[in-house]
Amino acid sequence: MANLRVAMERQAFQSATRVQQSLLAGIEKRVLVWMAERTPARINSDHLTILGFATQCVAGLCYALADRYLPALLWGVLCLVLNWLGDSLDGTLARVRNRQRPRYGFYVDHVADSVAAVFLMGGLALSGFMAPPVAMGLLIAFLLLSIESYLATYTIGKFHLSHWKFGPTELRVLLVAGNIALFHNPTVTVFGTGWRLFDFGGVIGIVGMILMFANAAIRHVGQLYQEERI
Repeated sequence: MANLRVAMERQAFQSATRVQQSLLAGIEKRVLVWMAERTPARINSDHLTILGFATQCVAGLCYALADRYLPALLWGVLCLVLNWLGDSLDGTLARVRNRQRPRYGFYVDHVADSVAAVFLMGGLALSGFMAPPVAMGLLIAFLLLSIESYLATYTIGKFHLSHWKFGPTELRVLLVAGNIALFHNPTVTVFGTGWRLFDFGGVIGIVGMILMFANAAIRHVGQLYQEERI
């Protein structure tokens, strides 16, 4: 009976439509498919998920060490590249090999993303390059946007991997550029006011993600209201 119940649940489950419209989505997809087709058979999607999770957590540790050991920023760059590899390739590998587990993959991937985000933002808060309130604001804004995306996936059937042409890959590119820029000048002047580089970028990130969250939430509330009028 248990096996029959599981089979019925799998048959009833409908995977959400993936919506990926970020700036780098086109070239990224081609690169990921090319890599997936050449990935050794002994490596599976779970290995890549673990790689993505672990390297994002270690990137947070690199930020925490950077105030006392500046070259840790370069190790952080390597971790961000490996995080992209693991986090982006795991799903592509499953689709190329036709070894998809949509419920398991979705759940594990995004629980791991949420925990790893705490490590990353915690490391930034301890880095000395970003004020702790800014790092906390970034974490809250990220989690709000993530929660909205997950709720929309369930209620509307569309999983938005990007907002306003901006997604996780673009965020990693900005972090890598920021790490490199810190070696040259950790501050920036905006309208005659001095800022720490990561504080300025963090405030922009907070405002951007809150606006993305508000726009998506209002749009989806309106859609669901129209579809379920009493």
